[in-house]
Amino acid sequence: QVQLVESGGGLVQAGGSLRLSCTASGRTFSIYPMAWFRRAPGKEREFVAAISWSNDSTYYGDSVKGRFTISRENAKNTVYLQMNSLKPEDTAVYYCAVKLIGGIARADYDYNVWGQGTQVTVSS
Repeated sequence: QVQLVESGGGLVQAGGSLRLSCTASGRTFSIYPMAWFRRAPGKEREFVAAISWSNDSTYYGDSVKGRFTISRENAKNTVYLQMNSLKPEDTAVYYCAVKLIGGIARADYDYNVWGQGTQVTVSS
């Protein structure tokens, strides 16, 4: 069974940093684009960042551009999200996802397998 497991969430003060990890099991994900999304309370799911299978292309949501960095280690079937200069509005449950068909994308409906999410809370 294909699974994605996120880790690294927690409570941090505004201006701080966190690094999220997402490890895939049950299948080799090194040939697929992967992405991070988030959902804040009372809001729709929001695109955060995506990365191509080859690490040569990345996309970022406007609200995180310049503060967050997505990367991956294919040998470990793991994708990371380095989050710097965190703001209270970054508070959300963060989900990783893998896209099994086609190239890198921003739309959540393009992604086929999702993790269970990890909570990130940024205090002011």
